[in-house]
Amino acid sequence: MKEVIGGWLRKRFSDPQAVILAILLVAGFTIVVMAGEMLAPLLASIVIAYLLEGLICKLERLGAPRLLVVVLVLVLFMAFLVILFFALLPTMWQQMADLFQELPAYITRGQQALMELPAHYPFISQVQVEEIMTMIRTEVGGLGQHILSLSLSSLAGGITLLIYLVLVPVLVFFLLKDKDRIIEWIKNYLPHQRTLLTEVWEELDQQLGNYVRGKFWEILIVAIASYVLFAFMALKYAMLLAVLVGFSVLVPYIGAAVVTIPIAVVAYFQWGLDSQFAWLMAAYAVLQALDGNVLVPLLFSEVVNLHPVAIIVAVLFFGGIWGFWGVFFAIPLATLVSAVLRAWPRHGDDDTEMEKPVS
Repeated sequence: MKEVIGGWLRKRFSDPQAVILAILLVAGFTIVVMAGEMLAPLLASIVIAYLLEGLICKLERLGAPRLLVVVLVLVLFMAFLVILFFALLPTMWQQMADLFQELPAYITRGQQALMELPAHYPFISQVQVEEIMTMIRTEVGGLGQHILSLSLSSLAGGITLLIYLVLVPVLVFFLLKDKDRIIEWIKNYLPHQRTLLTEVWEELDQQLGNYVRGKFWEILIVAIASYVLFAFMALKYAMLLAVLVGFSVLVPYIGAAVVTIPIAVVAYFQWGLDSQFAWLMAAYAVLQALDGNVLVPLLFSEVVNLHPVAIIVAVLFFGGIWGFWGVFFAIPLATLVSAVLRAWPRHGDDDTEMEKPVS
């Protein structure tokens, strides 16, 4: 066993560039996990910089100076966010208030529906219904305590938000303005022989930029389409639910399944199990199908295709150790792993045979 492991390590790490790449990956992963919260403004700035870089490059190719383009694009982007924020916030806040006011009535109606289940479905016992009701009361109580704790910590959260509102635009400006200088500065601390690092970085840089820009447009398009659908069907809390559906695309497969629950619950309590409920859920299913089979292939045509199992595992793994940012960067991180595995130097007859293309 010792000889087998030693032989495997010699094959995979006989190239000094592979050792350097492994060290940098472990160091970067450790820093992000240990200091993820402190690095949150920088990470948010990097995401926004990638989002705007595509438009900046196009304007640069028309002959405009980069500094002027960076200032113009950043100002327009901030104006767009401000308009979007003040357009959505009042409506969403009012709908959240209405939802919390109606929540006790929803719980009461839900308990009544649960109490009637044993009469219609004999395989469901009264004891099981009481256990479900106890679990619901516990979860609702926990939710109330969580909301109270959030309200008590709102002052500190508000101060942090104000710091982010000032710090993030400044970071984005310098990341865009001095992009080449920052990259050259980082290169000065890397070995001169870095063919493997360059190969992995170029692929990751391209994929990350495509992913961030594609995900931004997917969130926007899905949220708008969902709002149009919910408003047309006169569903309550249409704006709030549409925003949830839009942000659910950040978590592939899992997000769409989870966000379906509040939509179905609100529709059930509004209409019951009648034809309008069925039409809404059918239309929502069509919207999700169009997102997954039409919109995503169009927006992410240049992104490396990953198997759904790989995406779900990446979301669970990186989200579990890194929270929101782990979920957001799950696909780029999975792409990084894929790029590293493809670029990793292999030595030996066995590996050579395995790498031969199948005719």
